[in-house]
Amino acid sequence: MLDLESVRLFILSVEFGSLTKAAEAAGTVQPVVSQKLKTLEQRLGKRLIDRTPRYLRLTNDGEIFLPKARELLAKHEEALAFCEETPVNFSLAVSDHAIGSRLSSAIRAVRAALPANAVIEVTVGFSRHVKEAFSSGTADAALIRRNGGGSEAEVLRTDRLGWRATPEWRPRSNSPIPLVSLGMDCGVRQIASTELQKAGVDWRDAFIAGSCAALHEGLLAGAGVAPMGDICARGLPDRGPELGLPRLPTSQIVLFSRARTPAHAAAIRALAAAVSGEAS
Repeated sequence: MLDLESVRLFILSVEFGSLTKAAEAAGTVQPVVSQKLKTLEQRLGKRLIDRTPRYLRLTNDGEIFLPKARELLAKHEEALAFCEETPVNFSLAVSDHAIGSRLSSAIRAVRAALPANAVIEVTVGFSRHVKEAFSSGTADAALIRRNGGGSEAEVLRTDRLGWRATPEWRPRSNSPIPLVSLGMDCGVRQIASTELQKAGVDWRDAFIAGSCAALHEGLLAGAGVAPMGDICARGLPDRGPELGLPRLPTSQIVLFSRARTPAHAAAIRALAAAVSGEAS
């Protein structure tokens, strides 16, 4: 018989690419995860993961075992579920500028932490709207970008704002800087416009997007330059020093949460572990 907890920790390790992050998500410590994986490999007679202090990579046997492991846990959850049980509902509100390219990994982590029949609701909005959703009780967890400090919530990481544009993009001479943003309600745009004004740099709105994904596409199309953190940049460089633009502040990425059940607590731990990792 396979130890199901070892199987779950194997999946979490793969999802996070880190034994330490898997331990955080599972509410345990890294040596426990390491020992559980070792025991699982011994039981299977196969090495599933190659790991060093700097990376974690599936072996060929690990690639074969991963879908089987996921199916095994799903069947286990299905066996525990009965028709009269109400599925767990987990509601997450996030600021687009606070989650960036980590959204898919965060959702994967939350799904892995919840029962198979759970319902996950995700809404994306500006930080102040996200915080209002949590305060009103409509969100179990809220992830926002915070500037200027504060003692509420759990700080998951810091994120440096920069002026993002493609490497080949060049501004027109003697013309205002074309700004790419999420519009006037966006806190990041407000920070950027304040810093530009203080530095005496002329600028204009050039492209307004409804999401950071659309904003990124606008940058790839050469629409201008966008104030954006490392977590959202998807590899686009900070062109600020080269273009003579003012330095932008570093923000905190913070998590508001309430654990209504043990399942919610597990999902929140998984979410925190996913977001606090390095941006991809």
